[in-house]
Amino acid sequence: MIAAPSFAAIQAARERIAGSIRRTPVLSSDFLDQEVGAKLFFKCENLQVSGAFKARGAFSAVLNLPAALAARGVVTHSSGNHGAALALAARSRGIAAYVVAPRTTPASKQQNMRRYGAQLQLCEPTLAARQAAADEIIAATGATLIHPFDNADVMAGQGTVALELLEQVPDLDAILCPIGGGGLISGAAVAAHGVNAGIRILGAEPAGADDAWRSRSAGVITPVAQPASLADGLLATIAASTFEVIRTQVQAVGTVSEAQLVAAMRRVWEELKIIIEASSAVPVAALLNGSLPVAGLRVGVVLTGGNVDLQRLPWKQD
Repeated sequence: MIAAPSFAAIQAARERIAGSIRRTPVLSSDFLDQEVGAKLFFKCENLQVSGAFKARGAFSAVLNLPAALAARGVVTHSSGNHGAALALAARSRGIAAYVVAPRTTPASKQQNMRRYGAQLQLCEPTLAARQAAADEIIAATGATLIHPFDNADVMAGQGTVALELLEQVPDLDAILCPIGGGGLISGAAVAAHGVNAGIRILGAEPAGADDAWRSRSAGVITPVAQPASLADGLLATIAASTFEVIRTQVQAVGTVSEAQLVAAMRRVWEELKIIIEASSAVPVAALLNGSLPVAGLRVGVVLTGGNVDLQRLPWKQD
């Protein structure tokens, strides 16, 4: 099993990627604070290069590859944001990036991956199909697999968001992240606890893809047979490496309905005046529906991405 990165590894990743990513801003809203009963600080990774926090992990992994391996390129499977980030990181080293994506990936995210230079291959929307296609590319090219979350360098890069947030807002009581494969919340937990051992780490998932909630309850990884949600970035099943951190370092996981996440996506647009994608709205929805214990706390909320198809906003009336 891949081990989660150490605090030192996350600090090293931060140095490694410093020249490649943005220090994203933190926003707040008095109206949302009043509604939730907590002081909220929104870390705007929707404004990150490539439009999502995934750039942190992708650059961390790609920049740490030895030259001989890097020369053969990198490959991954992705629903969009990791693929785009990996392509951008690969372009910075002048190497090929092969990305396998489900054929159901929104056109806007396919376009985003291609414009950063990804050699995109579409497949059936199953994990088995993704893995098989990636394996074929590896066999043909010798490219190195950069897994979207089950990779220590990727997790270390994602953890840098917590280091940055805690510099911007040092006295947080909790940090809240959405959970897909678990790379972000794992890296953030290790990083935050390296700074403040007492800080609470909270997660949020769509009810239709709540494998982290189920797994914490059962004590073993418990996949959802057919995960489904508008939050396409959160449909992956957690890995053994990320579950170990979620099991031991995450205090609570809230779940949200599809209607709640759509409403939260719109509320952020209205209150913060920024665009976020459905996956980013899940933690906001978990705060608004009261499924997480945050009353009276100072909470950092990671808004993970903003790659939205503006022609298909989920609250638009046809």
